Amino acid sequence: MRTLWSLLNALKVPITPAIWSRFILMLRQLGASEVGGKAKVLFALLILFLFAINGLNVVNSYVNRDFMTAIENQDMPGFTRYALLFIGFLGLSTVVAVVYRYTEERLGLLWRKWLTQRAIDRYLDERTYFKLHASGELPNPDQRISEDIRALTATTLSFTLMFLNASFTVVAFSGVLWTISPRLFVVAVAYSILGSLLTIYLGKPLVKLNYDQLDREANFRSRLVHVRENAESIALLRGEERLRARLRDRLDRLTDNFQRLIEVNRNLGFFTTGYNYLIQIIPALLVAPLFIEGKAEFGVITQSAVAFGHLLGAFSLIVTQFQSISSYTAVVARLNALRDAMTQERPEQAPRVEFCEDCGSVAFEHLTLYSPRDDRTLIEDLSLSLPAGVNLLVRASGESAEKALFRATADLWPSGTGRILHPGHDAIFFLPERPYVPPGTLREVLLRPCQERWLPDWKILTALESLHLTPTLNRAGGLDREHNWSDLLSLGEQQRLSFARVLLAAPHFVFLDHPSRSLSECPVGELLNLLRRQGITYFTLGDLEDDPRFYDRLLEIAGDGSWRLRPPTADDLRHPEPPPVNPSRRHPDDPHGPDNAQD
Repeated sequence: MRTLWSLLNALKVPITPAIWSRFILMLRQLGASEVGGKAKVLFALLILFLFAINGLNVVNSYVNRDFMTAIENQDMPGFTRYALLFIGFLGLSTVVAVVYRYTEERLGLLWRKWLTQRAIDRYLDERTYFKLHASGELPNPDQRISEDIRALTATTLSFTLMFLNASFTVVAFSGVLWTISPRLFVVAVAYSILGSLLTIYLGKPLVKLNYDQLDREANFRSRLVHVRENAESIALLRGEERLRARLRDRLDRLTDNFQRLIEVNRNLGFFTTGYNYLIQIIPALLVAPLFIEGKAEFGVITQSAVAFGHLLGAFSLIVTQFQSISSYTAVVARLNALRDAMTQERPEQAPRVEFCEDCGSVAFEHLTLYSPRDDRTLIEDLSLSLPAGVNLLVRASGESAEKALFRATADLWPSGTGRILHPGHDAIFFLPERPYVPPGTLREVLLRPCQERWLPDWKILTALESLHLTPTLNRAGGLDREHNWSDLLSLGEQQRLSFARVLLAAPHFVFLDHPSRSLSECPVGELLNLLRRQGITYFTLGDLEDDPRFYDRLLEIAGDGSWRLRPPTADDLRHPEPPPVNPSRRHPDDPHGPDNAQD
């Protein structure tokens, strides 16, 4: 085992004792879970079936021996008797093997479902999916959760049973082979050891190649999914040539790596194929002389071939399964990387977001935000408090600062210092620039899960009517028909549907990310008035064209991170004044500057 770890540590994908310790811990957690009892019963049945299969194999070897000896002696009654026994045991072995395989697949499916549910829960908890996407350090987490977990559970169970079966086979057939020829037993052991060492040497590159191949397959598939999901935009922009080039590049990388896999497998195949062919002749070479000299019956030759094959198969798992082992090793390493990425602690430099259920404001205390890529200061030492009823318009020299403030308030920004206080995620709503309308029924799209049980239909219909979405409701066929809304609705309709979600959720605050950019069929001012009438305080990341008369405060952020807070005026719409570039935190003529903001 230590030799194997040393070998794998020399590769790109190290498998360390710590990883196997986590693997053992996962098995213990499976045993202690709600499905652990059923899993233990299924595994116990598999062990019983393994004993039965090996016992039947040993008995079959003796029946086969006597069957062949009866043929040699031209013993017709013995031939008939042993033929019937042979057929009976083969039928029984078939039943046991099929039920064994069925039980193995049931246990593998049970394990996969349990492990996938745990991975999904961890993936969605604390918005881990967003952190992995934003960091870009771990490629294709979706493929690891779906495909790699499937491979892990099925292959682990298969290998475990394979090694257990090999152990039982060694115990069952060592005695049989030793009684036939001690020399044949020694040859089997030595042949398997030599074959295993040569297989490891020839197949060593497969672990790294299989690891890379899984990622390149996923990258190619994700680009194809991108084409399907953006088919209309691609067709309108005539972007087929550029996409073709990118797809071919992904395909070239995939096939180049697969070509190297084929070449290594070819070299390994020369050895393993010859190795397996020799297994068929070695017993005859050693036992046939005993038959010729009259020291053994003819059936002993066939029995020795069966016993030798079973024993050598047990000793030669590395030779026969090395390609599968290399793929499995890559899967274990990829899932371990996924686990590490999903359990990373919050960055020390991330701003703290604290919930204050009783407070009626959103406050920023000495908030400084940095670009996570180049540590450039986006917002410096922002301190202000915005109580309910005070609507804020944010303008910045660059969108990076606006996006940083938006995401930091939602607890999604990794680089910065200071504190952000707001009354909790149930009391504040974030509406991104590009609306998100998941597939499902209109009722599911509009309502939070807790609202579906008590919110009456008339309230939903009123909200849709106020946003001119009644035609959309009719086109959808009612509240309870499922649709892929991104295909059915325009971007503006999707944004208004998101506004309807805000009206029905009725939070204390809503953070709007450039709402005017995706709204062409409904004036933004009309929507803001709806929010104001319902008592929802809104903070808007806006453009210079946004009408400041709908707001009580204007927060301007300069390119160097400096800022100022002041009341907006009508002149801001006609003659927008650029944000300051000096480090002053307060406009000299602003009585409502940050020094007078509520704390």
